[in-house]
Amino acid sequence: MSKLPKISAKECIKVLSKAGFYFKRQQGSHIILRRDNPFAQLVVPNHKELDRGTLRAIIRQADLSINEFIKL
Repeated sequence: MSKLPKISAKECIKVLSKAGFYFKRQQGSHIILRRDNPFAQLVVPNHKELDRGTLRAIIRQADLSINEFIKL
């Protein structure tokens, strides 16, 4: 298993957009992304650096593996 990189929310959103997610709305410092097919909705906190546990949870909710996420 690959080690998770330390990335910002902006970089995370850029990678998730390549996986088919798009910006739905923002509430405070939380950005909500959505994918229609297959349906998935995730929340990314708009921080300069995401914690590794938070990033791992976002990747899991997006139905991606860590290696797929890093390749994107």
